Amino acid sequence: MKKILAIGALTLALSATAATGVAAYAAIRAQDATDTAQTAVVETAVLRQGSTGGEVKEVQRRLKQWGYYSGSVDGIFGSGTRKAVIAFQKKNGLTADGVVGKATYAALGMNDSYNVLDKDKKPSNSGGSNYTSSDLYLMAKAIYAEGRGESYTGQVAIGAVIMNRVKSPSFPNTISGVIYQRGAFTAVDDGQINLEPNQTAYDAARDAMNGWDPTYGCLYYYNPAVATSAWIFNRQTVTVIGKHVFAI
Repeated sequence: MKKILAIGALTLALSATAATGVAAYAAIRAQDATDTAQTAVVETAVLRQGSTGGEVKEVQRRLKQWGYYSGSVDGIFGSGTRKAVIAFQKKNGLTADGVVGKATYAALGMNDSYNVLDKDKKPSNSGGSNYTSSDLYLMAKAIYAEGRGESYTGQVAIGAVIMNRVKSPSFPNTISGVIYQRGAFTAVDDGQINLEPNQTAYDAARDAMNGWDPTYGCLYYYNPAVATSAWIFNRQTVTVIGKHVFAI
């Protein structure tokens, strides 16, 4: 009788161990599936020749709007799209590999796609709830490149013009779109946009993004001592801050 009971107890113990093993194995498989799914999301977010879909179409749309791409906005990442991406990357000081990863997403202003790849992204400190830390960084770079010799108010004014363009239906509706619009800013054309901004430029960017507008709604500014376009001189002047004339 005791032998039978012992055998029964051993059978129960083995069954429990097996059940625990099955449960553990199932948990491991579930975690593996989760990790694989997360990896797939990241891999999908990186675009290269052969990729297709809505993100490709958005990249094409932006590059076409800024004059880098002349093909169809069809969501197919072909050789023409790759050439456009490389041209954009070269112009903006990025690795010119024709692959749309984190840095290129940031430059394009595709913040949702950027965030998928930026696993270690810190909460935004930009001040405006609709803008990210990458927007703040790009704004600071533009202010530093375009106006580092100007007064603090003059630097905020440059940021305000960028913000006013974002809000205007006549310009791209993102900070990166405005800054990288072909021919819009000298600092982009001559490469000074790639200089690292100082703290003053960051502070000016935050103030502009938070709504301080010393220009009273201006969409343009220029330095009359170096400007060569007759068109800009015909814009209505609103105010002058430092060396810059601000106009609408």
